[in-house]
Amino acid sequence: MEILIRKAKNGDPKAFEELMREQIQMMYKAAKSILKADEDVADAVQDTILCCWEKLGQLREVRYFKTWLTRILINKCNDVIKHKKEFMLNNQLQNVAVIHREYENVEWNEMLKLLDEKYRLVIMLYYVEGFKTSEISQILDMPEATVRTRLARGRDKLADMYEIRTERRG
Repeated sequence: MEILIRKAKNGDPKAFEELMREQIQMMYKAAKSILKADEDVADAVQDTILCCWEKLGQLREVRYFKTWLTRILINKCNDVIKHKKEFMLNNQLQNVAVIHREYENVEWNEMLKLLDEKYRLVIMLYYVEGFKTSEISQILDMPEATVRTRLARGRDKLADMYEIRTERRG
């Protein structure tokens, strides 16, 4: 991957295209954990790819590419949320809930949706994307101890939700 990053950094569009192809699933999952609507996820991912292409030359260390890319993605997701809130306020539209069932493990994803975003994002980055707590700390610009606390609390909340669901079924 480092070779692709270096080539893309030097302006090679084919290398950049392949690099994005390797990262697209990670970007989709991360954006989906923040945003609900597929259209918003697609917008955030597309904006991230464009921003990455435009600013790849600013990446200082190749080994931090994934962290850098994820940080851009989170910022783009936040931009979508901000834009959507402004649009909703300006037009006084009601928010309509949409249920998406494209993940393989529907129950897991439904439980994740019930978590506060601060726990959901940290859990997704840690368990789904495999980032270390130190990397999540950099991505989210928060102390590593906060990341570990949110992981622990998120796990506790998920365990509580799971117990409630299994009790209802039993």
